[in-house]
Amino acid sequence: MIIKKCDLSHLNILTEFYTEVVDYLVKTVNYPRWMPGVYPCKQSIEKAIKNGFQYGAFDLNGNILGAFVFNDDPDGNYDVGDWNITLKSGEYMVIHTLATRIDSYGKGVATQMVKFCIDKAKARGYKAIRLDVVPDNYPAIKLYQKCGFVFAGEKDLQRGFEHIPTFCLYGMDF
Repeated sequence: MIIKKCDLSHLNILTEFYTEVVDYLVKTVNYPRWMPGVYPCKQSIEKAIKNGFQYGAFDLNGNILGAFVFNDDPDGNYDVGDWNITLKSGEYMVIHTLATRIDSYGKGVATQMVKFCIDKAKARGYKAIRLDVVPDNYPAIKLYQKCGFVFAGEKDLQRGFEHIPTFCLYGMDF
């Protein structure tokens, strides 16, 4: 598996990937509560690519296995978290929108993407990785706990999402 920063040449494949994932989630259990055509969508993916934050995991034939956004913007009030250490925005990285292709579930793709993020954040000199998860997104919670992330409270991040009033915060300090 190869994990790389995506560019605009990946926009269509990433849009198709996330659309398939969201469609599947809507038909089964929509743990992250993503909304078709709303998030993640072509516009949010394009913005992440242009800002240099969109990553993809590809097999050796170039087929997409997973994707995520990785930056230092929590996109919400992370100051409310019960963190082990107090850090300012910009001192930690944040994982967003992590997903794997449906037929890759349970094959270690998500774990490898998270480990990639940990290595990248450490190499860049950040002090931690932080992230948020919808409270009943049990697969994501299990993944992050397995990778060593610690629960930092269920909080209102002041994002204004009526359908997700609170998020579970997780962090890993270095």
